[in-house]
This record gives sequence, structure tokens and C-alpha cells, in this order.
Amino acid sequence: MPSDAAITLPRNDHVVSAVKWASSVVQIMGYTATAFGWTPWNLYLFLIGVLGWFIVGLLWNDRAIMLIHVVALGAMMAGMSNA
Repeated sequence: MPSDAAITLPRNDHVVSAVKWASSVVQIMGYTATAFGWTPWNLYLFLIGVLGWFIVGLLWNDRAIMLIHVVALGAMMAGMSNA
């Protein structure tokens, strides 16, 4: 269902696919870094992955993807500022 407030960005499936896969790989690296206790590198990797998936949400105009990643980004930033 289209929205009047929709952000219209050019849809390039190859770019979206590349960002999606790169963000997924970076997030998996973040999980691995967490498992090995490589802080703060794990947080930096997660930040990159979360931002990448947020961009995918923008390109797809998918509010659910944007919402979950904005919330994750906010939680991570709050946690990093308290550390």
C-alpha cells in the first residue's frame, strides 16, 4: 500500500543485493567477534551491519526493516555511551 510520505529512491536490485549480503556478512562477523570477546570490534561490526540493513529498508521502503534497525541502532548507541 503506497504512502504519501514514501521516500522514492532509485531501485537497483544489484545494489540492494550487495548491501544486503555485505551487511549480513558483517553482522555474522560481529557475532563471531562477540563469541571471542573481541570488544569493541564486535560493536563496530554490528553498527555497520545495522546501518546497512537500515539502508536496505530505505531502498525497499520497508518500514518494518527500518524500525527494527533504528531501534537496534539506538540501543547500541545508548549502550556504547554508557560503557
